[in-house]
Amino acid sequence: MSTLSFESLCLKDDDCPSPTLPQGLEDEFDTDLELDEKEESNKEMSISEVYLQACKLVGVVPVSYFIRNLDSTIISLSHHGLGPLGCKALSIALVTDMHINTLELADNHIQAEGAKYLVEMLRANFTLQHLDLSNNHLQSAGAEYVAKTNSRIKELDLSHNEFCGKGGEHLGQLLANNEGLEVLDLSWNHLRMKGAVAICAGLKVNIMLKHLDLSWNGFGNEGALAMGEALKFNNTLVHLNLNNNRLTNEGVGMLCRGLEFNDTLRVLLLAYNSLTVEGALALVNVVKNTPRTALEEINICNVLVNETFVHLLERTCQEHPGLDVQFGGVGGFIAKKPPKRVDPMKVIQDYLDQRKLRLWDFFRNIDKDGTMRVPVADFRKAVQQSSIPLDRYQIEELAQRLDRDRTGMVDYRGLADTRKQMMRDHRRQLRKVESRQKKEKQKSDRILKTFQSAVEAVTPHSSMVMSLGGAKEDSSGPQHFSATPLSSWHHIVMSNSSRYSVTNLSSEHVHLPMLGGIAPYRPTSSPAMRSYSQPNLLDDSPRSAPGQSISAQGIRSDPEMVHSKLSPTANHLTRSRPALDAKQPVVKAKTKKVKKKKTMKHLDKDSKNQNVK
Repeated sequence: MSTLSFESLCLKDDDCPSPTLPQGLEDEFDTDLELDEKEESNKEMSISEVYLQACKLVGVVPVSYFIRNLDSTIISLSHHGLGPLGCKALSIALVTDMHINTLELADNHIQAEGAKYLVEMLRANFTLQHLDLSNNHLQSAGAEYVAKTNSRIKELDLSHNEFCGKGGEHLGQLLANNEGLEVLDLSWNHLRMKGAVAICAGLKVNIMLKHLDLSWNGFGNEGALAMGEALKFNNTLVHLNLNNNRLTNEGVGMLCRGLEFNDTLRVLLLAYNSLTVEGALALVNVVKNTPRTALEEINICNVLVNETFVHLLERTCQEHPGLDVQFGGVGGFIAKKPPKRVDPMKVIQDYLDQRKLRLWDFFRNIDKDGTMRVPVADFRKAVQQSSIPLDRYQIEELAQRLDRDRTGMVDYRGLADTRKQMMRDHRRQLRKVESRQKKEKQKSDRILKTFQSAVEAVTPHSSMVMSLGGAKEDSSGPQHFSATPLSSWHHIVMSNSSRYSVTNLSSEHVHLPMLGGIAPYRPTSSPAMRSYSQPNLLDDSPRSAPGQSISAQGIRSDPEMVHSKLSPTANHLTRSRPALDAKQPVVKAKTKKVKKKKTMKHLDKDSKNQNVK
């Protein structure tokens, strides 16, 4: 008995009778099917397939963890060694992703180049809100790109990236211009002096940030002064971490000047700074004396306090029950400098000045014989019996200075010379104090001036402001940072045409758009490309001549495309400019013609007058 297989029971497509349709309807039906097939082919390419194709294009090994976890909203690719090119492939895949909202890329050595690709991707991605770029060697060049991060990112971790001073200036721009960032971690980034001042300047004009971590940066008292100025105006920050920033009691005092005007900050972390009881007392006093303060937690866990601080904290907590101050324990003390010993000759001179007496009058009362010399014992006894406020040690010190030769006698000349030396030393000391105070004031004024200049530099009206539609260009000049479209790469990866297929890379010379390069990619008119295109793809960057290839990584220019772009009839914006320019020579010609007519009239009048004569 013969058996029938499953395949033999199934009809093939060729064996199935097809319904007959009229010729016109059949052609129309075939066209619709072709369009549907093209749309389905574009939609069938998932994020994982785009990522794999992108890895082949840039020449990196795909990360399987990323492909396996695409269903999750949190993608953790920390410590995967992506590098700049791996970050490039990842950015290409995420251009149109609408599922992932958290991306962790810590310790991947993406450098500034990788940060550039991510920022370009973020201009088209509307889903990512949490981004971790910590420990990626971004440095100051990477900070310049990160400063262009769009306003959809809510949480950004940039710790351990060695931004230093120049990077701090770019990050100040980030704080000033970004209107969506709420949590920012800038710890361990060597932000000192100018970098710290620039960060504080950006914080002054920021209107959204709530959590800011600046720990382990070495702000110093200069940074504390700038931070105090920023806190006078900022009304959104609720959590500030300044742990281990080389702050002293003086720096805390500068910080407290800003806390007196701030009514939003709730948590202030100042652990592992060079603070003593004096700094701790200043912090509690500012809470006690500021009714509008919102401070609820102060961390100075390494500071040993004294009983005076404990009593002050108890009284403050009665007025502010929610206040929690974490300190190291009771056992600290206020470091008291030993009282400076006053020159006994200065005491005698002040005594004489108050009574309007001369030094000669003082000595004559002791010198009964008028010999201008008195024994040391008589001088010591006369000073002790007088009302001059000198103790026994000061009198003995003065007697030894007046009798240096051990003659047992004190003469008036030696007393007068000692007074002159005392006055010279006193004036010198006053000049030192004044010079020190002047330098401190100049330093504070210089920091405040730098802070004000930084505030003016980072204000949104004078710099590029990111928005949902892309970057607003400053009318004062060209942009230093232009978005070369990662969406173009994304379109190339998703394209099924033979020109951009990966299999042809080894057989023919394929021109691809260069990320961050000179020539932007001109997208075709496909629906997918229109949805992924950037607002500033066609910026004012130079383009190659028609029919010439730009570079190995660029694209071949289309002569028709260039002609259509540069033609006055291409769009209404370029069409209006030649019309305006064309009017100007016409007006000038008319003006010249009128002048010529006027001169001819004058000549005619002159000739008529001559004929009359």
